[in-house]
Amino acid sequence: MHDLLVVGAGPYGLSIAAHAQARGLDTRVFGRPMESWRHHMPRGMFLKSEPWASNLSAPGSRYRLDQYCAGIGVTARHGVPLPVETFASYGLWFARQAVSALDERLIEHIDAGPDGFVLRTEDGQVLRSRAVALANGLLPYMHIPEALRELPGAYVSHSSGHSDLDRFRSSDVTVVGAGQAALEIAALLAEQGTRVRIVARAARLHWNTLPPPWVRSWHQSLRAPHSGLGCGWRNWFYSERPGAFRKLPERTRAAIAETALGPAGAWWIRDRVRTDAIDIRMGRTVVEARPTAGRVHVRTAGTTQGIEEFETDHIIAATGFQATCARMTLLAPGVRHRLAQRPDETPRVGRGFQSAHPGLFLAGLVTTPDYGPAMRFVHGASYTAPALVDGVQRYLTRQHRRGSAVVPLGRQHTPDPVAVTSEG
Repeated sequence: MHDLLVVGAGPYGLSIAAHAQARGLDTRVFGRPMESWRHHMPRGMFLKSEPWASNLSAPGSRYRLDQYCAGIGVTARHGVPLPVETFASYGLWFARQAVSALDERLIEHIDAGPDGFVLRTEDGQVLRSRAVALANGLLPYMHIPEALRELPGAYVSHSSGHSDLDRFRSSDVTVVGAGQAALEIAALLAEQGTRVRIVARAARLHWNTLPPPWVRSWHQSLRAPHSGLGCGWRNWFYSERPGAFRKLPERTRAAIAETALGPAGAWWIRDRVRTDAIDIRMGRTVVEARPTAGRVHVRTAGTTQGIEEFETDHIIAATGFQATCARMTLLAPGVRHRLAQRPDETPRVGRGFQSAHPGLFLAGLVTTPDYGPAMRFVHGASYTAPALVDGVQRYLTRQHRRGSAVVPLGRQHTPDPVAVTSEG
């Protein structure tokens, strides 16, 4: 019986495991390390976040990205984008340095057991743990617009489904979306000679500005401090005070999670998104897409220009992720149904990142409505990892004192949302 099993070996899972093992918890982490960064992003991409805001988290601020870069002869500098390949290699190095008992098998099923949880690996091994941290990243939550969901896989894919864009070199590709993934993929496609268009609901493209110098006068820093999510006091609050963010009224948190740091391109990609190479169609929504003669016939609607139709070879949906309870399919239905849900079907997460199911802790994107926009970025791991492990230790201590099982197998109960959010 383990104290904690961490499901997922990306930035959040590795950071949680590093903190848990450093505190002496019997911890194992499962998953292929940095999988989405290594195999689900096209070659040639760069980190949008600053290198100093892209550290994985270990006690004592050890094993930072700049330390890794210095060791391989690369300088991680403020205002200079870093290749995704470098960041993925850093994550593997972090795993070797900070995490023991890393098992690259995938977990296929998580259910309640008599003393905690029962987990099954992809090859059928059964494991038991008192607590589980679900940190399985973005991929389970890929969102494809309804108008595209009935297309065969040969004609549509999500932006996270590509490590290599070469197969589209002589094709016509439509990218749906206006965020960083959409813009960078469109630029990479255009630069390799692909005929590419962007279709997006937004009226215009938005761009992040060039960050100010790291060293500034005191009054400039006071007016707009640097933070892991960009300059300014609002971004600083989201970035550096997720615990305080959780204490805001739920309606306020929901509005911020929905609107803050919306789709925008990094300052360094703007010159590569050239209108002479990319057909950019803003203010338009895909309303129909159907196969026809080996291609896709697409209809889009706009508020001012009415219906437009065109044909394309493939559609890449750079349309983000939706972290709903229904998509947490690793969890057995009985566990999943115990999660406290909001009207938008996202799970509620309480103090220490514990869900409504005792002993089940959540990390990453799914915690954005409770802990803020930082949870959508690597930088959020720096708060999540120690805070979540604090929560695990409190939970294990309470269970030890009670001398009772966590959730008896098969017991059904309705979670109390108030109980989830009222602690601390």
